[in-house]
Amino acid sequence: MAKSRRSEYDAAQKRRSIAIASASTIFVVLALIIFVPMTPGWEKVQKSFFNAAVLYKSFPKLLDAFKVNVMIFAWSAPAIAVLGLLVALARSVHSPALFPLKVFSAIFTDVFRGVPVILTVYLIGFGIPGLGLPRPWNSPYIWGTVALVLTYSAYVAEIFRSGIESVHKSQRAAALSLGLTEQQAMRDVILPQAVRNVMPSQMNMLIALQKDVSLLSFIGPVEIFRQAGVFKSLLANFTPYVGAAIIFLAITVPATRYADYLMARQNRERQ
Repeated sequence: MAKSRRSEYDAAQKRRSIAIASASTIFVVLALIIFVPMTPGWEKVQKSFFNAAVLYKSFPKLLDAFKVNVMIFAWSAPAIAVLGLLVALARSVHSPALFPLKVFSAIFTDVFRGVPVILTVYLIGFGIPGLGLPRPWNSPYIWGTVALVLTYSAYVAEIFRSGIESVHKSQRAAALSLGLTEQQAMRDVILPQAVRNVMPSQMNMLIALQKDVSLLSFIGPVEIFRQAGVFKSLLANFTPYVGAAIIFLAITVPATRYADYLMARQNRERQ
């Protein structure tokens, strides 16, 4: 009986929360719809940023340019995952003979997490081709990708390392007591649990990587951000940037919701 009353109370509270959230959302949306067009400069802003004709003209080209973003992301993400995992494993070694490797991996993560992504892109994207390398080794696609891989693998390595450290030490001790070697314990016992624990965080890194691919436009590749800039100059209008934002949102919002789903499922399993 008490349980039934509790369930009814929880259901009533949930309905009340949904009603309040819906009412507040409707109020905010109506306020934006009513008051924003009343501002003095709204017509100029609408013409410069929300021009339907410009969006219709530029959107197909923006979609074509976005394929470059997807291409760079597709070959960067696996390289980041592999290098990040190797760096994390290097930082987690216990053998004294491998201590120099542990120090190098720590320096690697400190350097590439400490330098802004755009600065790394500039230094590598302009510096390496400046050595006079022959084609295709002077391509901004190659060295821009290298800059992204080095930077993001440092962050991914720290996430993997936190996942490895989140596995209780008793798991490693139990594996060793069963006759497994250090390598087998890491591969078969610790890593599977660590990867599962950090999956939501790694999804967020993938979302950030998809957006930061646009930084390569500063060193040459004509991807969606650069293409939007070309249209902005040709048409004297900022609407192409809005079109680029719409395309990014169409990709990143579902991915973000999926990351939230993974995190919620992980929390339920822990509870």
